[in-house]
Amino acid sequence: MPRIPCLIARGAALTSAFSGLSSSFASEAFDPVAATEAYIARMPAEARARSDAYFEGGYWLLLVGLIVTLFICWLVLRIGIAQRLRDAVESRIKSPFARCLAFAPILMAILWVLNLPLDIYQDYWREHFYGLSNQTFGAWFTEQVIGFAVFLLFASPIVAAIHSGIRKSPARWWVAASLATPFFILFFGLISPVFIAPLFNKYEPLEDPAVREPILSMARANGVPAENVYEFNASKQSKRVSANVSGALGTIRISLNDNLLARCPPEGVLAVMGHELGHYILNHVYERTVYLSLMFAAVFWFVHVFTGIVLGRRGAAWGIAGPTDLAAMPVLFAGFSLAMFLATPVQNSITRISETEADLYSLNAARQPDAMAEVFLMLSEYRKLKPGPLEELLFFSHPSGYNRILAAMRWKAENMSTATPEVAAGNASPQ
Repeated sequence: MPRIPCLIARGAALTSAFSGLSSSFASEAFDPVAATEAYIARMPAEARARSDAYFEGGYWLLLVGLIVTLFICWLVLRIGIAQRLRDAVESRIKSPFARCLAFAPILMAILWVLNLPLDIYQDYWREHFYGLSNQTFGAWFTEQVIGFAVFLLFASPIVAAIHSGIRKSPARWWVAASLATPFFILFFGLISPVFIAPLFNKYEPLEDPAVREPILSMARANGVPAENVYEFNASKQSKRVSANVSGALGTIRISLNDNLLARCPPEGVLAVMGHELGHYILNHVYERTVYLSLMFAAVFWFVHVFTGIVLGRRGAAWGIAGPTDLAAMPVLFAGFSLAMFLATPVQNSITRISETEADLYSLNAARQPDAMAEVFLMLSEYRKLKPGPLEELLFFSHPSGYNRILAAMRWKAENMSTATPEVAAGNASPQ
């Protein structure tokens, strides 16, 4: 399990932020733990129980989703859907690559339709049950169709390329796939917020200078070459707050949603944007690419082994010649789903470490510990506020609300003597 890197090694931006700190700055009258407990006590017991139930239900849905996926993949093989589709494609198309390019999207569409009842329950009904969605079913389903169409546009040639690698090197295809992975992760990570996200939300320049200018000032002070801030209408989907700093070269943009503007004061907005700027400045997109690429190398190896075992036992009964057979694709998908399920703690840890670093960066850039604590309390509407250590390790892609608020209060305690009057005024525990 990777350890959180020392912030001094993260570069001059963080070392300068910490260089003036000393334990002598801490105020004996301010107890970070007591302040944290005071914050979480403000969340009503009913709201906290509801949030815990929502988040803990997600643990079971991970397992249910895996079981449903494995069952669907088995079903399309057991009743011969994949085999008949293979025969139809091979009888009409000569090129092996073109065959896969035609086969893959049709098969994925079939799997998507069969999985749709679970998606409706998990992403529509359940979100409404817990009061987290603002969408009608028609609006939600339209976005699902658009998202799946975009997925097919990019996934189909990738699957075809992987299958081509399997045909050419059945024993080593996973090595080539692993080497190509970082390029695809970077590509999608950089273009998605700028070119794909606008398919679902409307992005417009943020007009309010009282909000925009402090964000741009903080960006300039921290070396982010952005010239504008964009607002997007996430309120049409939910009341969740979010923001991002994305892109590269000429595509860099700072974006925040209308929920953040509506639900947080300027100090809270600045704290959130300091966090997002931290992701950009600390090169998290590139750091995550390295870690995720290593994880996907293990995933592809697992899929290779899994496919060999399954086809060795059931391939002949299903009428599948081997891993190069197009009809073996559901086995590949099943192996990938199982591997990603097993890798969930690893993937969560990769993200959680960078989120922790971004939190600390924001505290030093925005210097708004209480505003950050307020935001973290707000995020606990749908994230369990205080999990156990093992629970957080396995299931949390972000630090828990409790640990994030505690980090903010510790920063506040250590910065009392150098704090702005506004921050110093919060010397007592929140009421």
